[in-house]
Amino acid sequence: MADTGSYTIKPFPKYREIVKESVEAGKKMNHVIGMMEFDVTKAREIIRKHKEKTKETISFTAFIIKCLGQAVDENKQIHTLRKGRRKVIIFDEVNIRLNIEREFDGVKTAAIHVVRKANEKSLREIHDEIRRAQGAKGYSTMQVSAKQQRRYRNRQKRLISYPKIFRKVVWWRLKHDPFFIQKNIGTVGVTTLGTMFRGRTGYAITSSPQTLSVALGAIVEKPGVVNKKIEIREYLCTTVMFNHEVVDGAPAARFLTRLGDLVEDGFGLTNLEAKK
Repeated sequence: MADTGSYTIKPFPKYREIVKESVEAGKKMNHVIGMMEFDVTKAREIIRKHKEKTKETISFTAFIIKCLGQAVDENKQIHTLRKGRRKVIIFDEVNIRLNIEREFDGVKTAAIHVVRKANEKSLREIHDEIRRAQGAKGYSTMQVSAKQQRRYRNRQKRLISYPKIFRKVVWWRLKHDPFFIQKNIGTVGVTTLGTMFRGRTGYAITSSPQTLSVALGAIVEKPGVVNKKIEIREYLCTTVMFNHEVVDGAPAARFLTRLGDLVEDGFGLTNLEAKK
């Protein structure tokens, strides 16, 4: 037998089964994928200047969520959800799901956080909410309590311990029950994978049970044309997935045009108030 060198064998983590099943549920959606670049030079410059002035780093993800909330609010069909074979539900609230890293009992764990009514919140409110959920420094009074930690762990353990046939019911509801979707994972999903590309051009393609899913890839510097002059600009590689069952090309194009305008104009950043 050939020498394979040293290695370690560990049991496959049970929680990865939940991740696997979630991805499989997303694959059953009839998604159309669009890939584009947004010029984020203005937004990044405002964020840098704010940090120089206040020493505070504004969450770039919060900025994107603010823009998404506004763009979806103006194009509500984009987050339409089906109810049965003959009805659709169009929510007024834009609930946006993102994955964050929380620490429970000294162990960092991926968790879902839903920014509810993102279309009604200011960038400051969204930023503070994300920092609270992360338990960031300076938000100690808002960190997850021991009781909340236990509740989260117990919920995870229950879901993992249930037979797969039971978990299939959960994934079925995530496809067929719009109110269950809106409450538990929101109608819009955001995934941030930019750091994995380390400055290289890179896009991420995700699998999500939401009608609209946005994956944020790398931010890269490259030449761009501004006022008929070539300048070095910063571009955000973005992948957008629409459920083609309820969203056609024309509404999607209008949404993307509006989203691009908001992102490239630094929407919400110019009126950013300092942390209180």
